[in-house]
Amino acid sequence: MWSEIVPGGGHWSWRLSRGTALRFVALEAGANVSVVLYAAHDKLERYNMPDSLKAQHTARYTRGHVLMSDMGRAMASITADSLGWHDPMGALLDSQRMAQRYGEHRFEQHRNAMHRSGKDGLLIEIGKHGLSRRDLIAPVNLFSKVSVDAEGRFDFASSHAHVGDMVELRCDMDLVLALSTAPHPLDPSPTYAPRKVGIVAWRSGPAPADDDCRTFCGENARAHHNTDMLYL
Repeated sequence: MWSEIVPGGGHWSWRLSRGTALRFVALEAGANVSVVLYAAHDKLERYNMPDSLKAQHTARYTRGHVLMSDMGRAMASITADSLGWHDPMGALLDSQRMAQRYGEHRFEQHRNAMHRSGKDGLLIEIGKHGLSRRDLIAPVNLFSKVSVDAEGRFDFASSHAHVGDMVELRCDMDLVLALSTAPHPLDPSPTYAPRKVGIVAWRSGPAPADDDCRTFCGENARAHHNTDMLYL
């Protein structure tokens, strides 16, 4: 259907139909893509990180996992993945943390149109769809790996994503999807150096009855059934 290259530090959004598939490709090592999802039919329904993780007994996302809404519906499914780990818990880089780590870089002085935090980028994008600061939710950080050590502290894997790594999402309902390619908030790099990402979209159709994501576990099957009922 279309393809895009999103520069590092960039942000974008789309209204996507059920049965649309997106392939995200890391065009540079160390890429991060923070993604948020809202139901196009009623944007009060949106991706719910706690429910999705609890239902699938996981602290990471990979092939077979479903991103569920706060209404118990399947919003999107991960149908292919070269990495095996995408971060659902690391949140967003905000302007305060970015300034503390990388310093101030005003556009008038540095001509840095893409020196922008992930939080600000997503607020700009969801604002295009009538949403505001109170509607910003915890994102999925594609291409990033955050594990938890024995002391309960988050551990960021600095060399996780390589050039050419990819992950595919299928839209299981009509969605508003917004993203930012700003660095992950736990990335320890002292330099602001976000990486560009390629995106390709095509019509895959809705999940069939024997779909791997649908049959991954009973909770996924119920979430897909709940979504299917919207489209009878």
